[in-house]
Amino acid sequence: MEKKKPYLAVILVQCIYAGMFLVSKAAFDGGMNNFVFVFYRQAAATVLLVPLALFFEWRTAPPLSLVTFCKIFMLSLIGITLSLDVNGIALVYTSATLAAATTNCLPVITFFIAVLLRMEALKLKTIAGLAKLVGILICLAGALTLAFYKGPHFKLFCLHLFDHHHSPTLPSRTSSGPEAWIKGCLLMLLSNTFWGLWLVLQGLVLKKYPSKLLFTALQCLLSTFQSFAIAIGVERDPHQWRLGWNLRLLAVAYCGIVVTGVTYYLQAWVIEAKGPVFLAMSTPLNLVFTIFCSAVLLCQFITTGSLLGGVLLIVGLYSVLWGKTREQRMMDDENCLPAHHVDKGCTELKVVDDAS
Repeated sequence: MEKKKPYLAVILVQCIYAGMFLVSKAAFDGGMNNFVFVFYRQAAATVLLVPLALFFEWRTAPPLSLVTFCKIFMLSLIGITLSLDVNGIALVYTSATLAAATTNCLPVITFFIAVLLRMEALKLKTIAGLAKLVGILICLAGALTLAFYKGPHFKLFCLHLFDHHHSPTLPSRTSSGPEAWIKGCLLMLLSNTFWGLWLVLQGLVLKKYPSKLLFTALQCLLSTFQSFAIAIGVERDPHQWRLGWNLRLLAVAYCGIVVTGVTYYLQAWVIEAKGPVFLAMSTPLNLVFTIFCSAVLLCQFITTGSLLGGVLLIVGLYSVLWGKTREQRMMDDENCLPAHHVDKGCTELKVVDDAS
């Protein structure tokens, strides 16, 4: 069961991210400023995480040096504040499904960054290395299929929970023109580049500061100040800063407490346990969840292209995971078999693994 925890964690993370795309898009379509939204969600996450971090890890946490603090500040700026702000602008111009689809570029971006930093190896002469490369290419093919091929479509049952209509007093901020769509796609790519860099660099900082809860809480706190400075400079209308008992409050609470508060901690744990590429390769799952939830909650059509692309993404995901698992098993076998000695415990462990 212990070995399955990282897999269960990444599935939960992607389910939560699918909900984030849906409620964020609905809030933006309702006229909420995306910069103000990012500030509120980070503030909500900070209120949740800081007391927990101080209670559970304050006494056992290592001392925080100025250099490590500066690294965490830059991590929060690049991977949280800028990534979320750019993603919010892109989501205004596009859709929740496209937002989920473009995140499938994240494994490719993360993989190459990790290779450049020598945190990952791509051994094309081995089956494991080829499996990882083929899996990434299949993921990319799946994302392209979702973006450019629609095919026949059909509709599932609809609950109308998030079926949103613009208020007559609020002009729609979205645009369906081709220029706006291209701009949104490019901004989504930029956002995922920031995100991929954040995933890789997190692993390096966690080695110096392993208190994951305090690490996450500090990132949220710093991002709150950063996002407030950006939001107050962009949006001066006091009406945009008001929250009522409506979809805006739901989106802020969900994205701040559940997404930022829960998934960032889970991601930090998964990165430390399995590495950044393992986490990034689970991103195709949130697209599948988003497609289904968009059909049921937002009453959108499901296209054949979305199903085909989803299948390709899942195949690519498990191809890479299989390659990483095989590569790790080969490394374990090498460590268990010295030049002139075979360790009995390693041999027994290998037999058990093969039997399972």
